[in-house]
Amino acid sequence: MSLVLDSAAQDLLFREARTANTFTDEPVTDEQVQAIYDLVKFGPTAFNQSPLRVVLVRSAEGRERLVQHMAEGNRPKTSTAPLVAILAADNEFHEELPALLPHFPQAKDMFFAERPVRESAAGLNAALQAAYFIIGVRAAGLAAGPMTGYDAAGIQKEFLDDDHAPLMVVNIGKPGEDAWFPRSPRLSFDEVVTTV
Repeated sequence: MSLVLDSAAQDLLFREARTANTFTDEPVTDEQVQAIYDLVKFGPTAFNQSPLRVVLVRSAEGRERLVQHMAEGNRPKTSTAPLVAILAADNEFHEELPALLPHFPQAKDMFFAERPVRESAAGLNAALQAAYFIIGVRAAGLAAGPMTGYDAAGIQKEFLDDDHAPLMVVNIGKPGEDAWFPRSPRLSFDEVVTTV
């Protein structure tokens, strides 16, 4: 075996895991979400940036506000998932860099003084953290249903502010009946990897 991770863990995190489309009504607890975050916060980012922000939508009122901004095909899933998370990029993440990068505090002003640079960095690194978050959900024995079919401006206005850009909405819970679509094809190693 070329991988250290055992086969069951590989299946849980990757091979058998897919985007869930239905969920049971078993709740997802705050403790589970905290355990997920406390694991995935260690995933690598450039300059140890932590631009990911997570808004947990638990209340019926919050769910109703969110569902109206989802694409038509995503509304039923979002309405019935035990927990929904809005994942966003904080474009003012650089304010935390002196604490997160104590050996190089000048990085905040040296590299991220200009807003367009921050937005680009926040988008990339928050997307990395969002991917880690999805893997963390799987590691917790839950299923994730990440979606980008929504009115981004509406979600930003309703739940965020001008400094936070929505990346995706993730339904979270135990997979329900007929949760999975058939596995779609993936590119082979030879189609992706070149050696020079």
